[in-house]
Amino acid sequence: MPTIEQLEALYRISHQLTFEMSQPIFLVWVEESTRNLYLLAGYDYKIEFEVAPNGDLS
Repeated sequence: MPTIEQLEALYRISHQLTFEMSQPIFLVWVEESTRNLYLLAGYDYKIEFEVAPNGDLS
């Protein structure tokens, strides 16, 4: 389950990708071992985000 901070970051990223950059989002998941949230996007699947439980992006 994502944290509130991760959900806030996911919302910001999703808005930028879809409304500002017109890029599709293909996959969002939380890695159970690290609790990091991952997002895969872009027409060529080359846009990746990793969000730590505290909401920091890597």
